[in-house]
Amino acid sequence: MPTPADRQYSSSHEWHKLEGDTLTLGLTQFAVDQLTDVTYVEMKKAGTKFKAGDVIGEVESVKTTSDIYCAVAGEIAEVNAALADKPQLLNTDPYGQGWLVKVRVTDKGGLSKLMDSKTYDAQHP
Repeated sequence: MPTPADRQYSSSHEWHKLEGDTLTLGLTQFAVDQLTDVTYVEMKKAGTKFKAGDVIGEVESVKTTSDIYCAVAGEIAEVNAALADKPQLLNTDPYGQGWLVKVRVTDKGGLSKLMDSKTYDAQHP
């Protein structure tokens, strides 16, 4: 699956898609491939405020548990409830139905540290 060009990527393999003041966050295909079969997703609750770089949740797979980070500061506006019953959506559609959270952004500064899709893909061929 090609890495979408309409979002930015962190070195910890989260994608960040900003639309207005709302950012959607998910995991990259590379991350999902490394995790293999995702078995559980737990994100902080809607209303949780956090700083750029904070852990805002975790994803468990048959191999490991991985923390989820967000590059911007903000407040969780929505958690993808579908992942509670179907965590495998991360495996089958990481850039679509497998999104993790939507964030009301209070400080976009962290976005400047993220990579575009070409730079991310060059590091993860």
